[in-house]
Amino acid sequence: MYTAKFVHENAKGKRIGYGLDMYDSIDGYQYGIAAVISNMANTSAHGGKARHIPGSDFFSVTLKCHDPGGELFFINLARDRVTLSSYEDDAIRVRVEKWVHGVPELA
Repeated sequence: MYTAKFVHENAKGKRIGYGLDMYDSIDGYQYGIAAVISNMANTSAHGGKARHIPGSDFFSVTLKCHDPGGELFFINLARDRVTLSSYEDDAIRVRVEKWVHGVPELA
């Protein structure tokens, strides 16, 4: 998922609104940003122009994983965190933590 965040500002630069849109592809993300910024109906409704805030955007992917013991679990990778869910065996958590600490970009 790709999440683009926006702030709506009036003519004086004062924040008058805030929004975010989620997309399931990089193309959707890029076209969506342009669409939000150029959407005159949205500008009118907010009473100000939308400005994209790239540093606040959020990117994530969820992986469905199969443990050799038969258990299913999920790992979510995002810009600022790794989340493990739907597991029962603590050995899975230990293996995932070891893997995360072994990847410099994730540690």
